[in-house]
Amino acid sequence: MNRVGEVVRTAQGLAILRATGDDRPEIGLAVIDESLDPVGRVVDVFGPAERPYVAVDPDGDVRLPGLLGQVLYAR
Repeated sequence: MNRVGEVVRTAQGLAILRATGDDRPEIGLAVIDESLDPVGRVVDVFGPAERPYVAVDPDGDVRLPGLLGQVLYAR
């Protein structure tokens, strides 16, 4: 399980993460929480190359406000 980043905000129905580590996640990558529950998929990577932001389109039953501050992972 690779750490993608921490959810720092929500915008336009997406969870915005600040990436951690040196790896940039691939678009389409499945994202899960620490309980291994599916959260959504990466739809965009943007911002500075050293520590980009990652936009995640949540699955239908995921509540965005509940994701704020959570660390999300790639399966």
